[in-house]
Amino acid sequence: MLDEAAERALIADATATIAAHEGAPPRGWLSPWIAESRVTPDRLKEAGYASTPNWCMDDQPVWMRTRAPPLLAIPYPQEANDIRSIVARKDGAAEFAAIIVDTFDKMLEQAARQPLVMGIALHPDIVGRPHRLRHLRSALAHIAARGDRLWFTTEGASYDAVCALPPGTVPGDSRGR
Repeated sequence: MLDEAAERALIADATATIAAHEGAPPRGWLSPWIAESRVTPDRLKEAGYASTPNWCMDDQPVWMRTRAPPLLAIPYPQEANDIRSIVARKDGAAEFAAIIVDTFDKMLEQAARQPLVMGIALHPDIVGRPHRLRHLRSALAHIAARGDRLWFTTEGASYDAVCALPPGTVPGDSRGR
């Protein structure tokens, strides 16, 4: 575990490297293996980050208090994640596809009452294998068929959309951003 100063330096170095190659610093931060210290949210906000998917506690975005203004926790998938499903639990490709479809169908119902984010964590070296692709494509086609009721987006656009919602829509909203 890094101390605060070392963590601050690591975040600054990673941010500078990305900014040098992309022309702008990133707005969101996903820690390797979703690992963080108790002060990582503080460090991220102080470094200029707006959001993180490090916290897998809900399917709804949540504003997290930090020493600086709040940081938006954007949901990261634990179940609809090929590493957890295929590698860790040894689910087959059909089982992983069913997790995606079942999660999507239920969350689409729930999204009528609150803003939700459904991520699917895919790694080409795992789910991209030929014997798994047919099942993944089927699950993604199921989702795409409901395109009139969903929004395929990025973390940055999700952050912008959350900021545009009426006060109180997202838990933890204090409008002090």
